[in-house]
Amino acid sequence: MNNKKKTKECHFCTNNSNPDYKDSKTLYGFVNYYMKIIGKKRTGICSWHQRKLTTAIKRARKMALLGFTHK
Repeated sequence: MNNKKKTKECHFCTNNSNPDYKDSKTLYGFVNYYMKIIGKKRTGICSWHQRKLTTAIKRARKMALLGFTHK
């Protein structure tokens, strides 16, 4: 038996891109049902992109591209 955890690859590193506040479809994948930001252990994003993603989500919320709470 192999009980080692599979490591997830960073979505942004594999696609050679950066999180952008204008791309709300991508940002919706990193928030849960209650519009809370999902942690990097769960999404598999590296710490550098997680910080950029958090900033992008907060900017999108202030510009009303993403909601603060669920409808």
